[in-house]
Amino acid sequence: MTLNCHALKNLIVLGCCLFFLACKTEKKNEALPISVTATPSIDYATGFDIQASGDATIITVLSPWPNAQEAYKYALIPKEKLAVITLNKDDYDAIIPVPVKSVVVTSTTHIPSLESLGVLDKLTGFPTTDFISSNEARKRVENKQIKELGNNEAINTEMVIELQPDVLIGFGINDQNKAYNIIQKANIPVVYNGEWTEKSPLGKAEWIKFFAPFFGMEKKADSLFKQIETDYLKVKELVQASAKKPSVLTGGLYKDVWHVAGGDSWMAQFIKDAGGQYIWEDNAESGGLSLSIESVLAKGQHADFWLNPSMLTSYKEVQSSNTHYTQFDAFTNKKIFANTLDKGETGGLLFYELAPNRPDLVLRDLIHIFHPDLLPNHELYFFKPLN
Repeated sequence: MTLNCHALKNLIVLGCCLFFLACKTEKKNEALPISVTATPSIDYATGFDIQASGDATIITVLSPWPNAQEAYKYALIPKEKLAVITLNKDDYDAIIPVPVKSVVVTSTTHIPSLESLGVLDKLTGFPTTDFISSNEARKRVENKQIKELGNNEAINTEMVIELQPDVLIGFGINDQNKAYNIIQKANIPVVYNGEWTEKSPLGKAEWIKFFAPFFGMEKKADSLFKQIETDYLKVKELVQASAKKPSVLTGGLYKDVWHVAGGDSWMAQFIKDAGGQYIWEDNAESGGLSLSIESVLAKGQHADFWLNPSMLTSYKEVQSSNTHYTQFDAFTNKKIFANTLDKGETGGLLFYELAPNRPDLVLRDLIHIFHPDLLPNHELYFFKPLN
């Protein structure tokens, strides 16, 4: 009977221990709420939002592509806090330990942000590396430090999985990229970047703040963007008092269709801020317009300037491409400027890679072109006169 009492006592003690251990384990695995302690300033970009707390940074991508029906939410957790915080995975599209040590990006417009933040060495893979213009990034491609991953629409998933990046920064026109689904199933987080949907020049540039939390570079991103914003607004102010607003035509023919920037587009905003009058400024389209050459000739024949005549690089090419081009005043007066003359070593276009990050340089170019007396010493960076 005594032995039975001792056995019973031992069983009771053991049961209590197991109970408390179970409670402790259950508590540790309980999903903890994130309390927001700060909201970093996002002043121009409309496509993403950041909320910070002592435990995590929450990035919400509101516009991963035009007319997106849902937002994407990502939690960035400091690595030193992974052991003490547990989130409900159903509340987030990805949970990423930070700072990340390796990343794959999928658009050349992502590369200048990494380079500016000083984390280009973290880039391990990119689809269609020939599109890269950055000299520093090209060196890393040549040294096999940035691997070729095919193309974004059919990215080489096997190579991505082999690289095992901490995160893949993707972009798309919808959520139907099957390759991204495969990569996510391999436990590699995929984060959508929607900078290309922004309509304002400073809005696009502000996406450097999107990249910063992945590397713990928030303060540097704020400083870099502040300098760009200050310079942009300063030179924009130069043209406000100018009564002269030269008229501007954009685009060119491709298979008998003339493609021009919409009146509510990124390029239209640049022209307005540079003191130009865009001949389609009353149009409400934020993307592009597809027009006949007859309608463009009727509206833009007497435009003072012509920007971006497709991929044409010289007046001889313009004339031989289509004789109707010679009817435009801008052709006759040699006032055609293109942003496709500067290319990287393998054919990538510098403008489409860097301009979204450096709108201050784009604006300086256009002001110098439209109002040469206001910035007489500026050396054109992106836009160059045709040969």
